[in-house]
Amino acid sequence: MTDSHQHSHDDRRPSAEAVAVEWDARFSSSDRLFSGRANGSLRAEVSGLPAGRALDVGCGEGADAVWLAEQGWAVTALDVSQVALDRAAHAATRAGVEVAWMCTGLVEASLGDRFDLVSAHYPALPSSTGHECERALLAAVAPGGVLLVVHHADPGGAAARSHGFDPADYVGPTDLVGALLTEDWHVRIDTWRPRDMPTGGGGHTHDVVLRAHRARRALVADLN
Repeated sequence: MTDSHQHSHDDRRPSAEAVAVEWDARFSSSDRLFSGRANGSLRAEVSGLPAGRALDVGCGEGADAVWLAEQGWAVTALDVSQVALDRAAHAATRAGVEVAWMCTGLVEASLGDRFDLVSAHYPALPSSTGHECERALLAAVAPGGVLLVVHHADPGGAAARSHGFDPADYVGPTDLVGALLTEDWHVRIDTWRPRDMPTGGGGHTHDVVLRAHRARRALVADLN
């Protein structure tokens, strides 16, 4: 991708406020946008890990965050939509668990610490010339921690394009794998996988699953 092409994406990116308004509208269009069940890839990849501090990026209505809390994780979950977070908080209350909810984007978040697990399922992270989202995602993982990112296998399908979605505007699996090619990271899983499809789970049938482990002696400076 040329610099001029990337700059054009930067120039047309909506403001954080506009993105929040858009996602609030999406969630408000339905009583429940998602299934309410934790993602299958999360359950498969995390079940064998010792519980610690977890960050759920783009938590939506909170199913993943609530499930993590039920497994004993101390969870911080962020999303740009307050509508989604209100539903997530209700789900946590019903489940009898505590989650720290943050209404913010990833780059703008004041996290204050690093996490043993950073999970992002189908994240809409905007791409940029400075790779801010990739940097923030990797920086949130503590030395010895795990990064789990799951994308739609075909994010640029006909349905997505009909709604004006351009995959080039967002951080994708290839971008993240490139950012992980350092001595501080070990990519354990980078594969296509059939999606666990609960009733009403949506139209895509395969995921790209990326799981990487950060070295215990990773450089404190990260990508900064």
